[in-house]
Order: sequence, then C-alpha cells, then structure tokens
Amino acid sequence: MSDTLPQDSLSTAQAMKLGFSRSLPIVLGYAPVAFAFGVLATQQGMPIWLATATSVLMFAGSGQFITISLWFAGAGYISTALAVFVTNLRYVLMAVALAPHVRSLKGLSRFIYGWQITDELFAVHITAFQQGWKLNRTAIFSATTLAQASWVLGTLVGGLCGSVVTDVKPLGLDYAISAMFLALLIPQCTDRLHTITAVLAAFFSVALHLAGLHQWNVVLATILAATMGTLLARRAKPGEAA
Repeated sequence: MSDTLPQDSLSTAQAMKLGFSRSLPIVLGYAPVAFAFGVLATQQGMPIWLATATSVLMFAGSGQFITISLWFAGAGYISTALAVFVTNLRYVLMAVALAPHVRSLKGLSRFIYGWQITDELFAVHITAFQQGWKLNRTAIFSATTLAQASWVLGTLVGGLCGSVVTDVKPLGLDYAISAMFLALLIPQCTDRLHTITAVLAAFFSVALHLAGLHQWNVVLATILAATMGTLLARRAKPGEAA
C-alpha cells in the first residue's frame, strides 16, 4: 500500500495493510529479541506467565532487560524502578515530537498509543508524519498492535524454550535489536544535517557511556545532538524555524 494514497480514502482493510507493512520490519527484529528476553527471564527464575505479562504491560525492551538483571541480582524494588525510569526518560522526548501529529487522539486512544510507542515505532511514525502522512487511527494501531503482539509471542516462546536454549549469543539474537535500529536509522538520514546529527548522537552516547553515565547516556546524547542539529539548521537558514 503506497504511503502517498490519501489517508481519508483508505478503507479499513487498506489502512490495516498499511499499518502491518509499516511494522513488518519491526516485527522481524522484535521476535528474536523478545525470544532472548523470554529465555533469560525464565533462566533467572521468573515464571513464564510473569515474563509474558511484563511484555504485555511494560512493553519496553531495555526496561525489561534491566528489570530482570537488577531484580534477580538482589536490587530492591525502588532501585529497579528508578533505573527503568531513567532509562525510559527518552520517551518524554518522543512524546513531545509526536504530540503535534496525534493531537486528535483523545482519552483511552491517546493512552494506548502512548503505551505502545517504542523507539522503533516512534522512528517509523515520526518519519511518516514528517513526510506528510496524515493520522489514520486504524493504520497506526495496526502497526503498534502487531509489533507488540510479536514481542509478547516471542517472550512466551522464549520462556517455553528457556530450559533448552542455554545461550542466545551463538544464535545472533543479541545483535537483532542493534541491526533493527540501524535499519530504521539509515532511511532517516536523508540529507547532510540528519546524517551529522545521527553521527553526533552516536558519538555523544558512546562518550557518555565511557564516562560512566550508563543510564543517562542515551537521553543526554539525544538532547545534545538534537540541540546541535537545531543550531546548525538555524545557521544554515537564518530566520527560519529549525
């Protein structure tokens, strides 16, 4: 389904097809990573039902991995919750970027959309909105629901196979999420400014991580790179909003 087709003219079936096509690359990346999470969670002693419930209610890959690593390492509930909170602060930035495009969503619809937005879904949707794609509820919720369904199912299957798979690294599953991020990033680097901003974000993230800011590096690197990108844009186009 072409993204250039007027959104108002989409039937329900066409909108669902568009949403599914948008989320398909994400599904291919989520399934193996969720499988790895399910394996690791059950190997740490978490019941399969609880690991699966975490993917349903939390739906945050990095937050979930942090939860099992800290919780079963003996960290308290407050420490675990704080670490997850800090790691997921980046979603505040994503919400600010998406807000102008989804302002028509109200009440429960807005809550569910915000709850289901992840890094990858954000990248897909914000790119589409910036290219002129109009909000279509069926399309966006088809994308987010399919992505989460693949994450939940992958967790369940991984949990069931936890006693069989002893190490996910030989299967290459630990690299799946990195590969997916790269696949989503490259199409967004459409000009020199976006490419420079992406490179700066990567540089700042690595530098801050090496400096010891293991929980804050992504958030701070994003802010720094976005700020510098904005300054470069304003300098290139004086008088225009970046």
